[in-house]
Amino acid sequence: MEQQAKIYVAGHRGMVGSAIVRELERQGYHNIITRTHQELNLTRQEAVEAFFAEEKPEYVFLAAAKVGGIEANQSSLADFMYDNMILEMNVIHAAFENNVKKLEFLGSSCIYPRLAPQPMKEDCLLTSALEPTNEAYALAKISGLKYCEYLNRQYGTDYISVMPTNLYGPNDNYHPTHSHVLPALIRRFHEAKEQGLPEVVCWGDGSPLREFLYVDDLANLCVFLMNNYSGNETVNAGTGKELTIRELTEIVAKVVGYQGAIAWDPTKPNGTPRKLLDVSKAEALGWHYRTELEDGIRLAYDDFLNNPMRAQR
Repeated sequence: MEQQAKIYVAGHRGMVGSAIVRELERQGYHNIITRTHQELNLTRQEAVEAFFAEEKPEYVFLAAAKVGGIEANQSSLADFMYDNMILEMNVIHAAFENNVKKLEFLGSSCIYPRLAPQPMKEDCLLTSALEPTNEAYALAKISGLKYCEYLNRQYGTDYISVMPTNLYGPNDNYHPTHSHVLPALIRRFHEAKEQGLPEVVCWGDGSPLREFLYVDDLANLCVFLMNNYSGNETVNAGTGKELTIRELTEIVAKVVGYQGAIAWDPTKPNGTPRKLLDVSKAEALGWHYRTELEDGIRLAYDDFLNNPMRAQR
């Protein structure tokens, strides 16, 4: 990307989009276009087409999405499929119609099969059944990355896709029921410490294995790939390291300073038993993550404490 190129970051107020804006600015890119949801509803095709026709961005980072944890995904199946599929199709198609030089689509590791061989390589996509608890979201993301691939194959566009593992960091969503596991744990242990609760109850049995990537590391990879990668196959974004949810809760409790007991509710779903990405492709391109998990959780907790409005939502 040229330093003065016009770059549109869709979803700039979210955790991923805001990190991409920070990384672009850190690297000297300042001609960045953004729109809030109130200014531009990406699920409205005419509005998206008008925006692209007027602004004519040269590069697009598509980080906008409707996201949530297990409970949100299970209770709003239709909403997660429709909102994500329609917004990504609108943006990708408008980019194509307006001759965007390059587009990067942000997906999620939940696109891979529930029982995929571990660690999961990019080519295991669509080889077996998805995890039921987030199937609607995964299907929408698969559609987006496949549309990018099909445009490349049919029209010779340069659209790429990135599939991050579980993310956390500044500007995360700490909602008690609509957040992902790590921010939900940060909030739960913080409130338990503040209220002097003797015990925190966590979902499942603590056995699932998970991988976590600090969002600023993802943003660094996103800009790196925009400048150094072209191809139809997606690129995994992760650390290549995993730990159990039980181990994760212990680290969060330590960082937050909660000293009570941790209990488990096995009547609640565990989700996918294991989700570890094979990150050899990104590493072969010359990229490696920088932030270790406990250090990143400390940074995330500081962000939580210093943004009271974020902690309330």
